[in-house]
Amino acid sequence: MSANLKKSNSLKTQAKKLQNKKSALPFSAENYYLFFAGLATIIVGYICMASGPAYGFLSLTLSPIILCFGYLVLIPLALVYRKKQEDQVQN
Repeated sequence: MSANLKKSNSLKTQAKKLQNKKSALPFSAENYYLFFAGLATIIVGYICMASGPAYGFLSLTLSPIILCFGYLVLIPLALVYRKKQEDQVQN
């Protein structure tokens, strides 16, 4: 009987450990830095688009490139990026 209690207690503690690992924040500081860099890039792109003449290089060429870089590279990279675990590096 006591063996069954020990098994159930160990299973409960393992389940709690797994739940604690799952409830940890999925993003690290690097993810937030990349996300805010993407937001800053997007803001700069819109500022470039609003400034200068309507048919100038800045508003027609440079600002769409900056906006695409922010929307299509930095923001998705911030969502996908994950630092390698130390255990995986050693293997």
